[in-house]
Amino acid sequence: MRLVVTADTHVPKRARDLPAPLWEAIDAADVVLHAGDWVDESLLDAVQARAERLIGVHGNNDGPALRARLPEIARVELAGLRVAMVHETGPATGRETRCAQRFAGCDLLVFGHSHIPWDTVAPGGLRLLNPGSPTDRRRQPYATFVTAQLSDGRLTDLTVHRLPPRSAAR
Repeated sequence: MRLVVTADTHVPKRARDLPAPLWEAIDAADVVLHAGDWVDESLLDAVQARAERLIGVHGNNDGPALRARLPEIARVELAGLRVAMVHETGPATGRETRCAQRFAGCDLLVFGHSHIPWDTVAPGGLRLLNPGSPTDRRRQPYATFVTAQLSDGRLTDLTVHRLPPRSAAR
C-alpha cells in the first residue's frame, strides 16, 4: 500500500495550489493522510477527487465548514498498522511520552502544526510522524511531504520529500 502523508497545506493562503510533486504522489497513492490546516474547502474537495482514499483531520486554521466535514482525531487500521492522526500535539518537549499515553494502542501517530518534519519513536513503540508542510518553510530552507510503503503492519521506504524553493505556486 502506497501512502502519502501531508499537513499544513494552507491553500490558498500560503500557496495557490499544492506543489506538482505532491499532486503526483497523491495520484499514485492508495491512501492519503492529511493532518490538518487545509484552510479552504476547495482543497479538501480537490484532494478527495484525486485520492483513492483520503483520511483527514481539521487543524487550528480550519474554519467551521472544514470542521463540520473533518474530525479532530482520526483512527484507522491500514494493512495491520493502527494509525491515529491529529493536527496539534503540543510542545516538542515531552511529546513522545504525552502522545504515547494519549494514543495508547496505536502504532503510528501522524500530526502537523509545526510545519517541521518529525519522526521519532516513543517509549512503548508509538511512532510519531509529522510530514512538515509542502507550502511553508518554518525554520528550514525547504518544504516537505512524506511517502511510504505499508504492508503487514510495517512502514517501509519512508521518504521525506524536500521540495525545491518556489515549488509551491504563490
